[in-house]
Amino acid sequence: MPPASRPDMSPSAITPDASPGDSEKVVLVRIAHVYYTHANFEREHQFLTDFGLTEVSRLNVWEPNETIYYRGYGSEPFLYCSTKGEEDAFGGTAFVVESRKDLELATRAIPTASEIWELKDAPGGGECVTVKDPVDGFMVHLVYGQVQREMKEQHEQKEFNFPTEKHRSANKFQRMQKGPSQVYKLGHFGMAVTNFAKSFNFWTGHFNLKPTDLLHNAEGRDITTFMHLDRGQEFVDHHSFFFFEGPKPHVHHSSFEVFDFDTQVLGHDWLIKKGYENCWGVGRHVLGSQIFDYWFDTSKFILEHYVDGDQVNGETPITRDLASPDSLYIWGPDVPPRFMD
Repeated sequence: MPPASRPDMSPSAITPDASPGDSEKVVLVRIAHVYYTHANFEREHQFLTDFGLTEVSRLNVWEPNETIYYRGYGSEPFLYCSTKGEEDAFGGTAFVVESRKDLELATRAIPTASEIWELKDAPGGGECVTVKDPVDGFMVHLVYGQVQREMKEQHEQKEFNFPTEKHRSANKFQRMQKGPSQVYKLGHFGMAVTNFAKSFNFWTGHFNLKPTDLLHNAEGRDITTFMHLDRGQEFVDHHSFFFFEGPKPHVHHSSFEVFDFDTQVLGHDWLIKKGYENCWGVGRHVLGSQIFDYWFDTSKFILEHYVDGDQVNGETPITRDLASPDSLYIWGPDVPPRFMD
């Protein structure tokens, strides 16, 4: 969880059956960063570097709670916070909210929300409110007032030649450098929840989260959703948050966007040669259309590189289909059993 002092967010401090009713919603602008704790802290640092993240700052060096913040090449001050701990743990995901009034609304209207607390040691600073899922207790952090970094790194968009259309100039060649897939931004995260209906009502009732897709079981009960940020006519990623019903709550994966397919596959080869364990990929999803590449980190959490995801807005109709392996991918390796856990 975030390395900062916060109000009591233990399960005993939460009202489990809170209902949002018709209350005003907290407005999310974009997904920002994730928090993880790792028992094998330095080994994970090497993995995250090979995965394409860049260390920004390090706190409490040589202390039991040593912390490293990592960024991508985009404008977010950090994307991933790793803290040393006795046990591996997921500490939640952060979203940027539209105004400080949204933080105030959360503390007032959401029974599982903390008071406003300061991100005093984190890159970019800012203020935060932490909200817990009322059933399973996973955390979502609401952030306002962070200072964005200047995006200096540039990637040249490639020109491709097709059978009847040649877009690349003669005597201009495609050449790439081997190495990690440099991460641009955090794109989405996913959770397994134990009560789909309660979690769905909570997150769509309190926030501008709208389902892009719903998947149901053979009995017709919805068990999975891919949700985007409802920004009206503004185009946004197909999903920033997804969850599905399972026997026990846990984070499924966190997903990071990279520049293009060449970058993604170069990173895939890099991670293979470094001896890391591929979870699933490379392939292309159906829902969201992303080209995916999933990896186990050194703590066995799943992280994804993706490219070429869909964009949606307020005019995009909600789809509802039967949950099945066919809804997961168009091409790629067979779905590994562990991916469905």
